[in-house]
Amino acid sequence: MATETHAHATLQQHATREIKEFLILTVYLYITLGAVILMKTAVLHTEGIEFAFWGVAIVKAAVLAKFMMIGHAMNIGERYTGPLIWPTLHKAFAFLLLLVIMTIIEEVVVGLFHHRPIAATLRELAGSRLEEMLAGYLIMLLVLIPYFAFRVLGDALGEGRLVRMFLVAREPMKPK
Repeated sequence: MATETHAHATLQQHATREIKEFLILTVYLYITLGAVILMKTAVLHTEGIEFAFWGVAIVKAAVLAKFMMIGHAMNIGERYTGPLIWPTLHKAFAFLLLLVIMTIIEEVVVGLFHHRPIAATLRELAGSRLEEMLAGYLIMLLVLIPYFAFRVLGDALGEGRLVRMFLVAREPMKPK
């Protein structure tokens, strides 16, 4: 009975940690995607085109966060060690590749949902939207690098230490 209660508590703790991580990652991605959407809205507005996809940004952020959590569960990018820059960049590029693949699959599924052939969806992605898509992937890489830098540094310092350093009040430093 005690082991069943302990297993349930561990499962509940794991689920709570996963939900918390998902929500934090979703908010981080929403803020960064929101900045890009704000820029796109401003540029299009100067051309007289109304554009506001804020609802899409939160859905996209949640989908990307879920894809990233799947990648974490699969231990993607975990083999590099050494100076922290290398595992940071390795994970950022590995997850970028994962997100590119998953986004293409997502676009194909959406295309199928709208009764478009797969070839037509892929042509659209590689055709008129190619520059926009490549710019989006570059921005995503720039979003992933600080995210993984924080994670890699946090892992190097020990579980929860970096977060505590950022969020817990400390004594003021005294001049030497």
